[in-house]
Amino acid sequence: MIVAKAKIKYDARKVVNAAKRGSITSLGHAAGTIRLQARHSIKQKPKKSRVGSPPNTRKGRLRSAIKYAVSKSPLSAVIGPDAEVAGTSGKAHEFGGTYKRGRFDKRPFMLPALEKVKDRLPKHWANSIRGG
Repeated sequence: MIVAKAKIKYDARKVVNAAKRGSITSLGHAAGTIRLQARHSIKQKPKKSRVGSPPNTRKGRLRSAIKYAVSKSPLSAVIGPDAEVAGTSGKAHEFGGTYKRGRFDKRPFMLPALEKVKDRLPKHWANSIRGG
C-alpha cells in the first residue's frame, strides 16, 4: 500500500496578480496580431484601391503609421494609425471623409483586420497564467 500526503498553499493575491500580468501580455500579443494584419492589408501601389477594399499607399506612410498601445488601468488596447505620422488620413480611409481637401471613399482596413483574426485571438490567453 502506498500512502501520499500533499500540502497545498494557496495565495489568492498571487493568483490575481498572475492573471493581471498574463492578461496584459496576452492583450499586447492580440493587439500586435491585429496591427500586423492591418499592415499586411495595405499594399504599396501608385493607384487607388477599389472602394470598400483596404487602401493602397504610395510611400508606405499609412502602413508604417499603424501602431498599438496597451494600458494597464483600465486594461485596454488601442490599435490604429498614429496621427503624428499619417495625420487623419487613416480616419478618412476607414470611414470615408475628407483629408487635405480631398474626398475619400470608404476603404476600411482596421475593422476588416479585426474580423480576419478574431477567431485566433483567444489563443493568446491560453496558458497565460503560470505558476511562480
